[in-house]
Amino acid sequence: MEETTEHPASCSVTGSESVGLKPEAVILANGEYPVHPLPLRILAEAKFTVCCDGAADEYIAQGKTPDIIIGDGDSLSPENRERFASIIHYVSDQETNDQTKAVRYLRQRGFRRITIVGATGKREDHTLGNISLLIEYMRSGMDVRMVTDYGIFVPARNTRRFAAQPGQQISIFSFGASELQAEGLAYPLSDFNNWWQGTLNQAKSAEFTIRCQGDYLVFLAF
Repeated sequence: MEETTEHPASCSVTGSESVGLKPEAVILANGEYPVHPLPLRILAEAKFTVCCDGAADEYIAQGKTPDIIIGDGDSLSPENRERFASIIHYVSDQETNDQTKAVRYLRQRGFRRITIVGATGKREDHTLGNISLLIEYMRSGMDVRMVTDYGIFVPARNTRRFAAQPGQQISIFSFGASELQAEGLAYPLSDFNNWWQGTLNQAKSAEFTIRCQGDYLVFLAF
């Protein structure tokens, strides 16, 4: 089975390189606005920024202008709806959320490597939904990571090797993966039947490997 190496996290904050991904575009979702230096740095260095509807209000309040505002416009302030009318891309589809509308918009325009920030906090149901969608994006051929104020979510498939820091907290969430095993983690993996079973593991060295068949989500804490 082919192994690939991910370099998704570092204990130091040096910019987008520290997530092992130089994103072609950044999505600011409408959760809690980031406060950790890493997601803020990623926003500052973004080559192309898409704000999900109401997330644009805070982004604009910070003195910045997004490249695109996307959604149905229901949570964007009337002032900004008028002021930035030329960059609002209205999508009325109620069968998905604004985060996915943003990912689809970028995919249609040839973007593939994307980082999402500001997708957690506020309502827990929205947070869970936003995180789980990373697997859907991976299955569609996109390379999408999510950076929060506490760590990085990386969707993965089959056997993968990850860079880490010794002692770094690691959690693994299975999305139908089987034959789960690990090298370089403090605790063994198994075929989990509940998400909590893969939480609170720990890297023993500068890298670890997950071996399995199927899809899973890795969280690397700062």
